[in-house]
Amino acid sequence: MPTDQGKRWLEDDVALVTGGGSGIGRAVVDRYIAEGARVVVADIDESRLDDVRNEHGDRVATIVTDVRSGTQNDAAVALALSAFGKLDIVVANAGLGDRFTELVDLPADRIDDAFAQIFDVNVKGLIHIAKAALPALVSSRGCIVVTLSNSSFWPDGGGVVYIASKHAALGVMRQLAHEFAPHVRVNAVAPGATRTSIASPAAFGTAVSGPQRAGGGGGDVDSIAAIAPLRVFSSPEDHTGAYLLLAAGSESGAMTGTVIESDGGLGVRGLRRVRGGDGLPARLLGSRD
Repeated sequence: MPTDQGKRWLEDDVALVTGGGSGIGRAVVDRYIAEGARVVVADIDESRLDDVRNEHGDRVATIVTDVRSGTQNDAAVALALSAFGKLDIVVANAGLGDRFTELVDLPADRIDDAFAQIFDVNVKGLIHIAKAALPALVSSRGCIVVTLSNSSFWPDGGGVVYIASKHAALGVMRQLAHEFAPHVRVNAVAPGATRTSIASPAAFGTAVSGPQRAGGGGGDVDSIAAIAPLRVFSSPEDHTGAYLLLAAGSESGAMTGTVIESDGGLGVRGLRRVRGGDGLPARLLGSRD
């Protein structure tokens, strides 16, 4: 739903979302359209794009895109300009996971392939879409919003290759924020565990069982929620407010190089307790007696 009844934050803006056919990317597409934007949805899976078109009609234009390809990123930007006349927002969201594969479990003869596939999508894909979109974004004084991860800051949110790629993507985002200022803002959202799937290359073997996280691993709902101070196992929609804020120049015009960590409060976990507020309502009531 729109932010409020009287104002849509992205009225008449044009956005391009990579990996926009499912998960967090799809939730961002839906939220941006609700806030008045028209959206180019780029995804590697044609069937996902069919679903987006069926739901949103002429508010979207879709294109099958492999973000590893510079020419395919160029085509996605060209579609935004031809279909909607401009480009204000790029959400660099496409990504791959590594199924939490630790180095000891990654065969030596698979390392080169695994590294190339993860970094080509998670890092090179980000660089390609930024390069392709830069002239249009300079013209519109637009912005880029990058999907990072709690794995951009913390260990054990994936395996060694995924963690390395998300730390690298954080560095790319910060450097681009510097290089593009003052003309284009570049910010990021770092989701924590999220109820969505993320594809992983065959080099990492079979998938981890159980509900999927944005970082690519699995686990039961209760155990994932228990590690976050806010006791949340987020849905993709829970993160869209952060993407909306960073996309709306009227609301975040002084922000660049910023990361919004939408991870249930992992950065404030305690050494003695995950959260300090367990039992707080009862303690407050007790103090009134």
